[in-house]
Amino acid sequence: MSRRIDYKVQGLDCSEEVIILRREVGGKPGIIDLEFDVINARMTVEFESDVLSSDEIVQAVRAAGMEATPWELRKTREQESFWNRYGRLIMTVMSGALLLTAFGTHWVLHGSLTDAFAGGQNEQHIFPRSVMLLYFFAAVAGAWYVVPKAFQSARRLRPDMNFLMVAAVIGAFILGEWFEAATVAFLFALSLLLEQWSVERARNAIGALLNLAPTTARYRFPDHSDIHEKPVVDIPLGAIVLVRPGERVALDGEVVKGESSVNQAPITGESMPVAKRPGDQVYAGTINQDGVLEFRANRMAGDTTLARIIAMVESAQSRRASSQQWVERFSAYYTPAMMFLALGIAALLPILTGISWAEGVYRGLVILVIACPCALVISTPVSIVSALTAAARNGVLIKGGLYLESAGRLRVLALDKTGTLTKGRPEVRRLVPLDGHSERELLERAAALEADSEHPLARAILRKARESEIDVVPTEQFIAVPGKGAEGRIAGRLFWIGSHRMMHEKAQETPEIHAWAKELEDAGHSVVAIGNESHVCGLISIADSLREGVPQIIADIKQAGVKRIVMLTGDNEGTARTIAAEAGIDEYRCELLPEDKVEAIGRLVREDKFVAMVGDGINDAPAMAAATFGIAMGAMGTDAALETADMALMSDDLSKLPWLIRHSRRTLRNIQQNISFALGLKLVFIVLTLFGMSSLWMAIAADTGATLLVVFNGLRLLNDLP
Repeated sequence: MSRRIDYKVQGLDCSEEVIILRREVGGKPGIIDLEFDVINARMTVEFESDVLSSDEIVQAVRAAGMEATPWELRKTREQESFWNRYGRLIMTVMSGALLLTAFGTHWVLHGSLTDAFAGGQNEQHIFPRSVMLLYFFAAVAGAWYVVPKAFQSARRLRPDMNFLMVAAVIGAFILGEWFEAATVAFLFALSLLLEQWSVERARNAIGALLNLAPTTARYRFPDHSDIHEKPVVDIPLGAIVLVRPGERVALDGEVVKGESSVNQAPITGESMPVAKRPGDQVYAGTINQDGVLEFRANRMAGDTTLARIIAMVESAQSRRASSQQWVERFSAYYTPAMMFLALGIAALLPILTGISWAEGVYRGLVILVIACPCALVISTPVSIVSALTAAARNGVLIKGGLYLESAGRLRVLALDKTGTLTKGRPEVRRLVPLDGHSERELLERAAALEADSEHPLARAILRKARESEIDVVPTEQFIAVPGKGAEGRIAGRLFWIGSHRMMHEKAQETPEIHAWAKELEDAGHSVVAIGNESHVCGLISIADSLREGVPQIIADIKQAGVKRIVMLTGDNEGTARTIAAEAGIDEYRCELLPEDKVEAIGRLVREDKFVAMVGDGINDAPAMAAATFGIAMGAMGTDAALETADMALMSDDLSKLPWLIRHSRRTLRNIQQNISFALGLKLVFIVLTLFGMSSLWMAIAADTGATLLVVFNGLRLLNDLP
């Protein structure tokens, strides 16, 4: 029987630890699957419970030099002991302070800055014992968190970056390079502290989403007027929650009283507040602005749209981008290769060039230091998490780095028509009165005949009648004609309403009327005819309309680098052609069934590897699944859309698409910059070391600087705004 357990792993700060855990835990019999979320230090294990126990998994993690605790038993940052929270900072500061003290003492005792910097390289120089002790304790403080992991690495005969650093420090002590040994230990501790800080920064950026919803709220029961205030998690379903102006909405629900405008930007990224009145939905984390609202809670605190967004952003780390996977695979071979290179330089350079053995070993140690893959392995996850969090803040939910990277390489964008490019709600576009009738007469009779119909075209006519302030007269002797229309008596006279086909069967279609109907149908409109016993009273054209700003959005998508934009629809040729022309889309496929859309997407994927499908997340789910990745429209509050799509636009805002594409491309460039810079710097120092132009402290300073630069470069994506 399989089980799935989440663990909080103390010490899981970097992809290097992921590689170690995959070896130590993943190699255990009974392990089915492992997933890692470095940002939240979470490891998810699926295993056979009759083969392996949870305690054995914890022991395997301990053997890797880390500590695992079941997720539900974890301590929050605030609950951790003082040492667990600040221990690394304290030891790093102590190492730096001892290093400075040792250097200053050495300088004062000898009165020579040169001796203080290069005492070990001067064979006549003897370090004062007090200075040696200070340097030694500086190195111990700097390596305090590194030595246990290095020991575990040596025990497993699998060298990692911790082993490289400890080996370099010990080698420097043996060579009498006390200053450089302590400097290497301090700077490596500083780089690990910076790495932990960057991960914590990204973790806090996600955690900030949690603070969008208040922890307490005021509510009453539907049949009582007494007001209670309790933690949000204790508020029952169906309770009436009160929200005053300026307060955040605590739960998802439906407005039952009051009118106001609500700032939904924290969830959807919308720039303008949205008007709310009874019957409208409100969402946890949004901000009530100018009126008092009362809403009925229809979701518990752990099931709100905001809670699901946070959960999906956190779990997105398990869907790693290909560049992230490449870095992990590369690191697995890179570290041992650098070990062999360092040993080769230490052993062969003295033979080939005639330098001293001590100098050869020293250069080998420099290679060990610069080989540290810290900047390399932290470069991708920080960029990915920053980009995912920035997207979530802007109302775009991306379920993993894999899809973010795919969006950065997007070549073809396929869009559903109804509900995506168009509003998804047919509206009356034209009224064509004939034979002496007026537009108002035409609309009055059409509304009377359609008063009880639920057909979308009937609903459009009734909405138009309400807008025109027309009182609908009851229809007598009403008869529905299946597939064609309806008939009935209005004020004692027989009238009918129906399709072009029904008008033709009534034998009332004249050449003039046919020309009108053909013109409207060619424009992509559905034509509804109204007539009486003797003639056609007029035509009503009904059509779906484009969302506001669609032509500009399509132009922006093309400008963002997408090569082809294709519209997929089940509508007829005329409607598809008209909508495509209005939107500025060059390619369209029409009269498609759901299986035809899947086939069309399959062809596009074969032609251009990176293809996205944009739809409503439910009806278009098969086509979205067939694409490289699917994007759901208007997913806020829609469970199915959030589950089926790889990305979701949390409001019906297509303008997020060009931003998403540009954001993904910027993220790809950011990752490429980080990897190129980290590897390029190492290559430069390897060459300098071969010619004796670098030192231990220069190498570790360069590596620490590289780590700091790639971290800040990745964190820049947090501020990537539309």
